[in-house]
Amino acid sequence: MTAQTLSTQDSSSDFSKKLVILEAYVSNQGVPVARGIEKEGLRADENHDISQSNHPEALGHPLTHPSITTDYSEALLELITPVEGSREALLDTLEKTHQHVANNIGNEVLWAGSMPCRIDGDESIRIAEYGDSNLGQLKYVYRQGLGVRYGRIMQSIAGLHYNFSIHDNFWKALQNIKRDENQQTEQSLQDFKSEQYFALIRNFRRYSWLLMYLFGASPALDASFLGDKKHTLEAFDEQGTYYKPYATSLRMGDLGYHNNAQSSLAICFNTLNNFTHTLGKAIHTPYPAYEKIGLKKDNEFIQINTNILQIENEYYSSIRPKRSTSPNEKPRNALNERGVEYIEVRCLDLNPFLPLGISAQQVDFMDIFLLHCLLNDSDYINDEECQTLDDNFDLVVNMGRKPGLTIKCGNSEVPLQKCGEQLLDSMSSLAKVLDTANDDQRYQNTLKEQLTKIQSPELSPSAQVLSTMKQESLSWLDFTGELSKKHKFMLTKVTPNKSNHFESSVQQSFSEANKIKLQDPLPFEQFMQNYQAE
Repeated sequence: MTAQTLSTQDSSSDFSKKLVILEAYVSNQGVPVARGIEKEGLRADENHDISQSNHPEALGHPLTHPSITTDYSEALLELITPVEGSREALLDTLEKTHQHVANNIGNEVLWAGSMPCRIDGDESIRIAEYGDSNLGQLKYVYRQGLGVRYGRIMQSIAGLHYNFSIHDNFWKALQNIKRDENQQTEQSLQDFKSEQYFALIRNFRRYSWLLMYLFGASPALDASFLGDKKHTLEAFDEQGTYYKPYATSLRMGDLGYHNNAQSSLAICFNTLNNFTHTLGKAIHTPYPAYEKIGLKKDNEFIQINTNILQIENEYYSSIRPKRSTSPNEKPRNALNERGVEYIEVRCLDLNPFLPLGISAQQVDFMDIFLLHCLLNDSDYINDEECQTLDDNFDLVVNMGRKPGLTIKCGNSEVPLQKCGEQLLDSMSSLAKVLDTANDDQRYQNTLKEQLTKIQSPELSPSAQVLSTMKQESLSWLDFTGELSKKHKFMLTKVTPNKSNHFESSVQQSFSEANKIKLQDPLPFEQFMQNYQAE
């Protein structure tokens, strides 16, 4: 699809039919989406160094607490909201969790940026611990594997994962369009949802460069992150800050979540079966470099296996199809048996200027953007287009604000600014429909806000980060450290919620973790052998 056709999508018959269905749904039941957030953040000490302390007990057991856990390292917190039907409930829940964390991490702060605080080599990044149950040890071994494969420093990067789903009643309404057009074999609702979620994902792949431009907020980093890595960054100051002048998100660039072993997978999300088959094959295909590392060291497991992927979650992608799993169930098996339940957007940076890392306006834009990806036609992606989409994404990540930058749309090189304007314009009728839910203009207003960033690159978060650092003569560490302290002060000065919700959930999490341990039927060695054999 070329940029020239973007602005005419609203007039396409298929899109128009879906928009009519959406308008009827919104007028009766509201916006048909649910959202959840998983927000990572490093604990850092007063000197901007990565925390060396244990996960605070006041935050609960990381294996079982429903809203506070750890990601890769003991210092990398992950705050998880439940699925919420409204933006207000989503951000309120996230804020309350932040308040509880801020009040229970002593003199430490939750680092406000995606690129980390000061790192003192791999050994300064303690792998997260989840107890001595088989499940807890498995999670630890998986992280050991990530460390020996990619290095621990890469795992110190933080981001925000945005989960998005569509209500079943709206799926049924959309399915009626297809049923009216095709009187052949009836498709189950489960299969229809999976098919359409994959269509959404393909369009996300086509347009996700826009998210990197609008919300990328990691154009700089501290020298301690680089270690002895080869890089093309420039020195920003004499205090150890490096950057790319026009970058939007170093987190999503070559220094972030990239790896050679996975490049052969070439997953472009055409079908559920292809996706799960490819992941399954990767989990069972040996990789020489990982075989050389070995499965054990000093008789202790350091990888789950020596294959391309240890488990499905090791596959790095800007978006994933997801399905809730039962205990010990493999994600790909859950997807195959019960279909796609929601999608997880994984490419969003933390906005260091914001206490929660995300704004209400960004949540609204994600609604528009993801519904746009769903409702518009979405052809399968061939190998050539797949490479083009990767190239576009990388261009915007590395130099998205460069004057005159062009990206490839169809067979044409189009100025990013023009393509962005047309893409936003193609969402205008959708925003108007969504605004009827609350009889306001919040969705249309967020489109206008994003348009100003396209037309004035200096207003983008990545540009704001660099301009603030320059104007105030701040290094990356001082800039982010000061914001982190400011956010903590704002969160802790709010009167803590008097309910015992967090206290009871913390106690329950330790009880549940102990129950899991007591229910282990096998020694860990046998548990691992069984796990690898599945």
